[in-house]
Amino acid sequence: CLTKKLYGGVEFVEERHRHRYEVNPEKVEALEAAGLKFVGRDVEGERMEVAELPDHPYFVAVQYHPEFLTRPLRPSPPFHGFILAACGQLELFFDPKRKSNSSPPVG
Repeated sequence: CLTKKLYGGVEFVEERHRHRYEVNPEKVEALEAAGLKFVGRDVEGERMEVAELPDHPYFVAVQYHPEFLTRPLRPSPPFHGFILAACGQLELFFDPKRKSNSSPPVG
């Protein structure tokens, strides 16, 4: 999934959960049948934490607060991916021929 790639392939991400709104577990199957993919869940596997639309240029929705770990020169992976996609640089960022995926190409 795109979000896992943005986080460098790690299996677990610890972020502050936003708890005001949540996905109704009874609706997950219908939402996934319609194309939305829940690619991240809480440690119990009950709450949907990350969703993606695979056929969209950049549709990543998170249930946590990525802004808490964002810094001016070190954006959180969801924000970084959004900026890369908006600039048309997301595919280049994941290109294995690049030396590092820590920052977008310059120029």
